[in-house]
Amino acid sequence: MKKQIVIPIIFLILMGIYPVSAQKINEINQLKWDDLKWEKLGDKLYRKYMYGSQGMIAMFKMDKGAKVPIHNHPNEQLTYIMKGAVKVTMDGKDYVVKAGEVLIIPPNVPHEFICLEDGTIDLDFFTPLRMDWLMGTDSYFKDD
Repeated sequence: MKKQIVIPIIFLILMGIYPVSAQKINEINQLKWDDLKWEKLGDKLYRKYMYGSQGMIAMFKMDKGAKVPIHNHPNEQLTYIMKGAVKVTMDGKDYVVKAGEVLIIPPNVPHEFICLEDGTIDLDFFTPLRMDWLMGTDSYFKDD
């Protein structure tokens, strides 16, 4: 693991902020989505996630009308819609992403998600880790 990642994580663990879980950084882990509880982020919007030392994978469950407010982050994001559809607005353009499609969002690009169908499942991969999620500072969910 890179020194620049290890030091902040150790600091956060000591401060009691970093979520210490069954996941072990820089070790082999076999995890089950079903073992994770859904975290309610907003009306009709739920999330659960797993992470390693360099990347994070998140699953979102949402129904029509659910919204991830406009935000940006220093992480590259790969969004794979497994079921349903979303509309993602970036740089003044709307992208409708349907089941089986992937949208790649570069770092620091402001974007907003609106769910278009009930039962939508969105699988996102982020690199590097979403430290805002791990530290609980992802306040854009609370702005909705």
